[in-house]
Amino acid sequence: MADTALPPGRPLTHTRVLKIALPIVLSNATVPILGAVDTGVVGQMGAAAPIGAVGIGAVIVSGIYWIFGFLRMGTTGLAAQALGRDDRAEVSALLSRALMIAFAAGAALIALQSLVFTAAFAVAPASDEVEGLARDYLAIRIWSAPAAIAIYGLTGWLIAQERTAAVLVLQLWMNGVNIALDLWFVLGLGWGVPGVAVATFLAEWSGLALGLWLCRDAFATPAWRDRLRVFDPARLRHMAAVNTDILIRSVLLQSIIISFLFWGAGFGDVPLAANQVLLQFLNITAFALDGFAFAAEALVGQAMGARAVMRLRRAAILSSIHGGVVSLALALGFWVFGPRVIDLMTSAPEVREAARAYLPWMVATPIFGLIPWMLDGIFIGATRSRDMRNMMLLSAAIYFAAAIPLTATFGNHGLWAAMLVSYVARGATLAARYPALERAAA
Repeated sequence: MADTALPPGRPLTHTRVLKIALPIVLSNATVPILGAVDTGVVGQMGAAAPIGAVGIGAVIVSGIYWIFGFLRMGTTGLAAQALGRDDRAEVSALLSRALMIAFAAGAALIALQSLVFTAAFAVAPASDEVEGLARDYLAIRIWSAPAAIAIYGLTGWLIAQERTAAVLVLQLWMNGVNIALDLWFVLGLGWGVPGVAVATFLAEWSGLALGLWLCRDAFATPAWRDRLRVFDPARLRHMAAVNTDILIRSVLLQSIIISFLFWGAGFGDVPLAANQVLLQFLNITAFALDGFAFAAEALVGQAMGARAVMRLRRAAILSSIHGGVVSLALALGFWVFGPRVIDLMTSAPEVREAARAYLPWMVATPIFGLIPWMLDGIFIGATRSRDMRNMMLLSAAIYFAAAIPLTATFGNHGLWAAMLVSYVARGATLAARYPALERAAA
């Protein structure tokens, strides 16, 4: 092969992987803080309805915006590959396409907000008071939809260029502005639930402004406004195909998570509560491993664009080694400190006892989840989105086929076993397609 040597000045090293991954891990660690502050400030109003309204409103908005998460992943893979080909003009044009999609999607949500909110409350009904306050919250938040979705594209573009420190700065800025305005608007001015919404609205639009400034080098060349390139039909079709496949894959993954929650509810309040507590361990795992999966996206994407198979393989191996170390550390931490963390999250004796009984499944999750998490990053970087879609479809079928007899026989333990089966299925099916990924790179 022609790429046996790494390019001079840009060796693939452990340090390079960590420089990409660690800012993402730190960025993810700030996410729960904002939710806690939102809840805390409305909690000072002395009533339950505002807390419920902010909670359900945030869930609805997050669920709507989650649909457009494909823009982050697709932009990362495509931009990294363009960078690997040293096609700087296409790197800039990709940012323009991502922003174009984001603004169009945001405008559509604003136009359809009444229909969207009605459908959301039909799925998640609440009391009249809570729904009224939540609608006030959503009526404000929806106007920052173009900014919130555009930030997905900006983040993906920055990750593709290994500029994850800029992603951390962006996240810290938005959370910091949001928290400061939460305290001022709600506690200082007494605006209540609308104050929380206005704070987030301003934080997201200011985040877009900062994100555009962080990506200003994309606008230093005329390619970002080159209509023939930006609207090139072949490139638009390819971007649409990649994003559509990733969206379908994400919906299938979400179906596993939602079914897990609904299945758990059927075993009673105590197992359901225990599952909710333990799912926080799963969130911690995701926050930690995402950094190394993102490193794989950027480095594999660049290698794919350069048609450098050995560099691609080294990127996959190095990022996975660090992900593996983190996975083992998490499993050990859950085993040693898990009972104490459970006690901090709930004071109900029966929930504590149940969560401890299911804790071994959570200890196993980082180990079983490592391979699918890392392969997701590798396949996103390579934009092998059709493989991701098809293998997720197969994995979801395996999960449901396993969950039905396992839950019938072993109850909630069977449900957790089925979740691990889904990890194994995702990892095994993607691993089976990895040789084809390397052949495509060659």
